[in-house]
Amino acid sequence: MQTRLDEIADGIYRISTHIPEIAPPTGFTFNQFLVAAEEPLLFHTGMRALFPPVSEAIARVMPVDRLRWITFGHVEADECGALNEFLAVAQQAEVAHNTLGCLVTLNDLVSRPPRPMGEGERLDIGGHEVRRVVRNIDTPHVPHNWEARLLFEEHTRTLFCGDLFTHLGNGPAVTADGIVEPCLEAEELFRQISCLTATTTTLRSLADLRPATLAVMHGSSFNGDCPRALNDLADALDFRFGPETEFVSRPSVLAEPHPWLESPHPRLK
Repeated sequence: MQTRLDEIADGIYRISTHIPEIAPPTGFTFNQFLVAAEEPLLFHTGMRALFPPVSEAIARVMPVDRLRWITFGHVEADECGALNEFLAVAQQAEVAHNTLGCLVTLNDLVSRPPRPMGEGERLDIGGHEVRRVVRNIDTPHVPHNWEARLLFEEHTRTLFCGDLFTHLGNGPAVTADGIVEPCLEAEELFRQISCLTATTTTLRSLADLRPATLAVMHGSSFNGDCPRALNDLADALDFRFGPETEFVSRPSVLAEPHPWLESPHPRLK
């Protein structure tokens, strides 16, 4: 297992752990994103088993206990499994999520009350030289989960897009090469995107933001023509996985059971 740290936009760091046993032979990455603002923000925590390497990577940029905001796209182990571990270390940190996610899950799951955000609401995370503001974008069921949402960092125009554009392998931290085709190949394997009509409509509305960087949770981030990539993905999903497309069952992406799936406190080597 390998965890690396790369700056993918001004003051935004990608923390990436590659796990070869998932989706062999190329493996699969789990990515978190640190916004090094006056009030530092972490998007995704990773699973509890990833808390040690992720916190060590953050410490290369700043003390972990300086974290002020912890956010993520939707409630899944790889998005927020280590949430309470980070809250225990960063005593001033708050979880910020959309109002629905707080109501249905996080008010009970989080060790201290989360901060709900409305659709389109902006959170000012400060900065003396560069003012950082992140905007909440509700995307119910896109790519999946009722409480799904994304964040848009307005200074660098970085869209933290969660599981959108998921692809396999251990590529570069950020690329300008096409990511639509690798995403479609992964979708044929995972079938993780739900509610096609809502998804394609949402993707096209995200393109209207004209992001400069797509911070992808699984795979390389993207700094090419982001609006075109979002629109192309919408078109391709409509064509390949529309209601008239025959579903073909795929084999499991796990060659064998992996420790972090079996135990709440696994030891990763």
